[in-house]
Amino acid sequence: MSAPFRSVSTLALAVAGLSAISAAAQGMPLPAATMPAVTVHVPAQGVADAVHLFAAQAHVQIVVAGTVAQGHRSVAVDGTMDVPTALARMLGRTGLVARRTGEGVFVIVAEKGALIPAAADAAIAPGAAEGEPEGSIIVTGVRAAQEEAAAEKQGALNTTETLRANDVGKLPDQNVAEAIKRLPGLSVANDQGEGRYAIVRGIDPGLLNVTLNGQTLPAPEPDGRQVKLDDLPSAMIQAVTVTKSVLPNQDANAIAGEVAIRTRTAFDSKAPFTFDARGALGRYSLNHKTAWEADGTVGGRFGADEQFGAVVSVNYSRRNIESENYQGSSAWSGGLPDGNGLRDYNLTRTRLGVVGNFDWHPSPTAKIYLRTSYSEYKDNETRDQNRLAITNSTTMAATATVLVRRRIENDNTRSATLGGEFSEVAGGTLSLSGGWTRAVKNDPLRSEFTYSTAKGGVTTAYNGSTYPYTLAATTDVFNTPSAFTFSKVNFETRHAAEEIWQGRIDYTHPVGESMTLAVGAKLLSRDKTDDHDRQDYKTTGKIGKTGGALSDVDYTGDTSFMGGQFPFGTRIDYSAAKAWFDANPTQYALDSSGTISDSLSSDYRVKEDIVAGYAMATIKTGALTLVPGVRMEHTVDKAYAKIVDATSTLADGYNSYGRNSYTDFFPGLTARIDAARGLVIRGAVTTSIGRPNYPDLAPYVIADTSGTVPAVSIGNADLQPYRAINYDAGVEFYPAPGAILSAGYFHKDIHNPIYSYGQTETNVTLGGTLYASALVTQPINVDREQLSGVEFNVQYQFTQLPGLLGGFGISANYTHVWGDAHGGQVRSGAIPLAYQSKNVGNVQVFYEKYGLSARVAFNYRSSYLDTLGDSAATDQYTDGNGQLDVHVAYQIKPEVTVFGDATNLTDAPWRRYQGVKSQLIEREHYGSMVRGGVQVHF
Repeated sequence: MSAPFRSVSTLALAVAGLSAISAAAQGMPLPAATMPAVTVHVPAQGVADAVHLFAAQAHVQIVVAGTVAQGHRSVAVDGTMDVPTALARMLGRTGLVARRTGEGVFVIVAEKGALIPAAADAAIAPGAAEGEPEGSIIVTGVRAAQEEAAAEKQGALNTTETLRANDVGKLPDQNVAEAIKRLPGLSVANDQGEGRYAIVRGIDPGLLNVTLNGQTLPAPEPDGRQVKLDDLPSAMIQAVTVTKSVLPNQDANAIAGEVAIRTRTAFDSKAPFTFDARGALGRYSLNHKTAWEADGTVGGRFGADEQFGAVVSVNYSRRNIESENYQGSSAWSGGLPDGNGLRDYNLTRTRLGVVGNFDWHPSPTAKIYLRTSYSEYKDNETRDQNRLAITNSTTMAATATVLVRRRIENDNTRSATLGGEFSEVAGGTLSLSGGWTRAVKNDPLRSEFTYSTAKGGVTTAYNGSTYPYTLAATTDVFNTPSAFTFSKVNFETRHAAEEIWQGRIDYTHPVGESMTLAVGAKLLSRDKTDDHDRQDYKTTGKIGKTGGALSDVDYTGDTSFMGGQFPFGTRIDYSAAKAWFDANPTQYALDSSGTISDSLSSDYRVKEDIVAGYAMATIKTGALTLVPGVRMEHTVDKAYAKIVDATSTLADGYNSYGRNSYTDFFPGLTARIDAARGLVIRGAVTTSIGRPNYPDLAPYVIADTSGTVPAVSIGNADLQPYRAINYDAGVEFYPAPGAILSAGYFHKDIHNPIYSYGQTETNVTLGGTLYASALVTQPINVDREQLSGVEFNVQYQFTQLPGLLGGFGISANYTHVWGDAHGGQVRSGAIPLAYQSKNVGNVQVFYEKYGLSARVAFNYRSSYLDTLGDSAATDQYTDGNGQLDVHVAYQIKPEVTVFGDATNLTDAPWRRYQGVKSQLIEREHYGSMVRGGVQVHF
């Protein structure tokens, strides 16, 4: 056992020994006459769900202590009556009773002598007055989403963050990544101003596990395991839970944690039939184009005792986005760039999300469900570019090019999960589920035309005093189409897919009154493929002398760039350029070697099978709850790729193969101490894994023999996974429903991180070819990475203030992270970690009262490394980003709400630099967007 592991474990046990205090949830029965009558309609279902609906309809608070509700099914209650009578009917035959603990506050406890699941009192706090338990789930009809999210965090055994659907609607977040970046310790990697990948505590998103309705989600991207969360519209979700310290019953492939997404079911609604619809129309400040979105949900429960449930939700959005990108240099030398470029992106981005969820509760002890979803993401993009490339830094001679890129991307993810939960199975609860998911990335067009001047034919002048720096031709070359002739063009298609079949079984059983045992198993089989086809063509003439002229295909678009700071010159009409290409076959020739290399080098297939099993216990002793356990995962990878050398042809299939297998055990210990009323202390020592990215596992061999020493890039099917020991500790205080004050510390020791490494080898055989000497580059495992951080979070609404002031509240969180990697093969000394923003924070000031809901939200993350260089001077960083958003909504009547949003009021740019901030690689800005809409709910 390592020294850090021993120290944390000793500390947890010492604190536990000082806090071994017992408590019980007791209360005084409420006289029926003291409360007014209410009208409720709650169908028969699980007690926890029934309590949720009842509290929302009766506008009372109901506390479910620990796992008291587990395994019990309520009785349907319908009509107008006082609260105690209604609760008594609903809990009939369950062995549970409702007791009053305060004005309008109830606690559900077991009747004296009744048999309840073990550890039912696990969340009861020592010293709780009137039997009011801490660490329990409070359900209320007022500010329900915020309070339920806080209660779920409070009641969890491990460290989690939760976002409820109502909270998603309070901010102008278009997708799941944008929504969860408001949570403590989370940030996002952006694309075109929108969040794409979730970054938890500054850890590579490829090491984050993402699930949908309990099933692992596939990744449509071909380059890694990171799941694109911008494919999922935020309107699809009911709740998102981010787990920062995993338990043995969760997948171990979660060094960064887990993002669990849950979609809405018919039993999430308080009414037997629900209909929700929302529409919004927006406008961008940069291009003055519109964006619109619409979604609707219809669902209900039916049948005897409403045991059947169905809900269908559809969301569609269309956004016409422009972004202006200043391309700097990634090859700074002596304080001078090697060129610059102006890139104008114009794209149409659409999303479609469909959810169909179906439930059947055939008996009080059985639930059967089917969860289905379909999400679609389409991107239709044109990128115009004017570029200068310095060819002589002494004379400042340069080559000018005009380019146009057309890209069409069609992604979709489909999923279906069938499962059931059965209580009273040999005295315990059995859960079964099986699912299929398939994510596809299809790019039917990726093409770029290039027209250039003669090499070095343009004289330039550099001015580093402006921001961004100014590098311009001394003549107006970009408005002189006759100076450019056809240079080259490529046409590419790409198809990547990941298909997963998975199934799991979980069983929990009480042992006495203070312990619950859980065991389970999971099988997962994935098939990941990537296939590129590309044709590269070059001019048959000398640039600037022969070939098609830019004047044949040019047009003048918007000439203002970045607020008029730079003039944008001639653009290429892609359709006209394609027509010229088709009509002039003698002006170009196929680049055979480039075509073969580009078409074969990225093709791969990886088949991965994982068999997992776990055992864990939940042990309650006084104020201390311990969760020891262990998980086992056996992994088998089979990889297929292609050898690319001088003998390769486009007809080549897979001709390089690799296989790897490994078995890992993941012990863990999680501790929770209910130290005082509303005060929770947490600690955990856990272990986890991060499997290599698919392209790194593919045993490709790409040989470039054009130089004196051949350069050969190879994959590595023998890569070992990242393996991590994770330490978490935190203190949380819940002074009121929905209020949080918390602080935490975390540390991760990560072994076997993967980096690219190159060295010259002699007499080496690669892909069946013997090389006397070759520069060989491949991904390898290096020594270790380490990561530490602290988190702070506060959330509070000042309901105790009089009148209007009682609607104000604040939510703020801050995370500070530090760490580095060590691998002498890659680079001496400490190596910065990719994606690690040292500082991440959110501040929200909100108002909720009298039907008015308003929020001003600021999100910030500091810079992070995105590309590792040969030295600190060549490392590439994504710069810090701070974005201000505003949301205002007013409930005209209970069924109708109008709202307005303003996004990115700070016009926060996306910016990259090399080594130091003054060495700009690129800067992109998007402007702001305003939108308004209406939402109806019945």
